[in-house]
Amino acid sequence: MTESAAEPSGRTAHDLPGRVHGPSLHTARDLPGRAHGLSRRTALGLLGAVPLTAGGVVAASGVAAAADRSDGIPADLRPGGAFDRYLKDLAERDQFSGTVLLAHRGRHVLARAYGMADRERRVPNDLDTIYAMASASKPFTGLAVVRLAQQGKLRFYDKVGAHLDGFPAEIAENVTVHQMLTHTSGMTDPTNDATDPRVFTSVEERNQDIAARARSQRLRFTPGTAKEYSSMGYEVLGELVAKVSGQPFHEYVREHVFERAGMADSAYFTRTRWLADERIAHPYMLQEDGTRVDGVRNLDKGGVSGVKGSNSARAFIGSGGGNGFTTAPDMVRFALALQRDELLKRAYTELYVNAKVSGPPLREGPADPRRGEAFHAYGPTASTFNDRRYISHGGGIAGGSTNWSIYLDLDWVAVVLCNYDLQIEPIIEQERSRITA
Repeated sequence: MTESAAEPSGRTAHDLPGRVHGPSLHTARDLPGRAHGLSRRTALGLLGAVPLTAGGVVAASGVAAAADRSDGIPADLRPGGAFDRYLKDLAERDQFSGTVLLAHRGRHVLARAYGMADRERRVPNDLDTIYAMASASKPFTGLAVVRLAQQGKLRFYDKVGAHLDGFPAEIAENVTVHQMLTHTSGMTDPTNDATDPRVFTSVEERNQDIAARARSQRLRFTPGTAKEYSSMGYEVLGELVAKVSGQPFHEYVREHVFERAGMADSAYFTRTRWLADERIAHPYMLQEDGTRVDGVRNLDKGGVSGVKGSNSARAFIGSGGGNGFTTAPDMVRFALALQRDELLKRAYTELYVNAKVSGPPLREGPADPRRGEAFHAYGPTASTFNDRRYISHGGGIAGGSTNWSIYLDLDWVAVVLCNYDLQIEPIIEQERSRITA
């Protein structure tokens, strides 16, 4: 295992079984022409008219500059600290394969990568490895919807039938955009509890299947009377984005979310690209005998977690319900662009991030008095920990576990991207405890 600072090029040698990265000072490269190293509050106060150093630190008076350099970062979050040692221990026991990135005010504080992105080609994970996000990409769908509302092309109270045809009346006439965004629509997917062995071979085939399944569903409860996580609601939102915008969903998100945020390595990649691009991590699905199988190369195989036998690579491409692809640095860029109101106007940024509906947490864990009540915003979850606000979303597929968090009060971003199917809640708890302490 070697340790080095992340280089401006982002990539390091491929002949190592794993790698760890130290502090990075290359945020000026990450978001050209933008105010790097600033919190949103500071940027607003200075109207963005602040010269920057090469490392992305605000050039200021001696005292202020010294304070910025120290940043008050806890020792536990620095390279060699308690969180770093915790991750190393997990990786050494083969309990983690992936990339973890902590950033403060846009600067990389701790970046670590372990395991292999592609065992067959002997490509290790590193800082810029691209991962399938599973449901952690649902907030991109939500942001696309909010942007269309900002443009006056839809309203949050619009019913499904106002924009899309073919749904049963109970859905078309009752379910609203707001309810789908907040998982209060009552929608369910009749295939959620069963393995789908089909292997799709085109974007069109996949979209047609989603549309057909959406129109075959029935409501589990009266819309607005309860909260129950619904991937199908987000699949319908993806179709809605395409219909209202006049662009395919994947293209709309690429143009209006990824490109605007400077997320050059993020996209909804096809399975063809997943196989061909060495930078994209393969999902290593846990089997009954304890071994792991490459899901992209073995479409006949499935995992043992979640819906047993499932394999997301069969879908050919992600959708409104999930499985966009991203890197850890790109998620930091997303967080910065969002908080600087570069993706939405200020009023709509607040609509996007603020808590809307309370309900049980998506992932149950042991009782913890520091954990605030769980809410959903318009895509992300929105809650508190140690009385600090954050927005977040996680995802899980056979061979993949992901989570990202934006700590709105503290100028921290934390990203965990893993190409193993495992419970990452302990990693998230370690991260949250130390960032909010």
